[in-house]
Amino acid sequence: MSRKGLPYFDENTEPLPSRIATGLHKIGLAMKQQAWQQANEEGLSATQGQILAALVVHGPLTGSELSERLGVTLPTISDSARVLVDKKLVARSPDPRHPRATLLTPTKRGAELGARARSWPEFLAGALGDLTLEEQRAFFGGVVKMIRSLQDQGLVPASGMCVTCTHFRPNVRAGASPHHCAFVDAPLASDQLRIDCPEHEAAAADVQRRLWEELSRPV
Repeated sequence: MSRKGLPYFDENTEPLPSRIATGLHKIGLAMKQQAWQQANEEGLSATQGQILAALVVHGPLTGSELSERLGVTLPTISDSARVLVDKKLVARSPDPRHPRATLLTPTKRGAELGARARSWPEFLAGALGDLTLEEQRAFFGGVVKMIRSLQDQGLVPASGMCVTCTHFRPNVRAGASPHHCAFVDAPLASDQLRIDCPEHEAAAADVQRRLWEELSRPV
């Protein structure tokens, strides 16, 4: 019996979200491999590299703050920080905000390695360069929405994003830059939203929900 004319792929294709998830998994494997390889070349673990990169971006942090920002358990952070201190890549000092807490600060060498660790995901930029500008904008918008959803589920650290920040003002004007950042008092386009901003200040949970609703509403 001839199969000509049958809607084969309509009946034999996984749902689009499943195929996107599979694609993201493949990208995640590539990122993990690259992070491991480049960290190994620097004599670090991937977690140690992430810690140094975070300290370069955000300045001195406590172990708890690193745990929250990186989505890594505090014992893992503590173990990695201990190794970094032993390697003289990180120095410990009292935290003036909390008498019992300790701040971790990169040494000069640690800051150099941290700056390099920040570039580890840059190999993806070449692949993204194959997308048109409109495709990049659409992809970025989807990434923001996915991260926000995962944050609501507690699967991604809830820090660094404009859409959860007390300074963010969504859809306050018409035009190409409809949003506003109150921290720098400047207009903001949708493709300029930040995912890991060092000036991020988390808004209250109810405010975050309102900001997301205002951002998502049609304009």
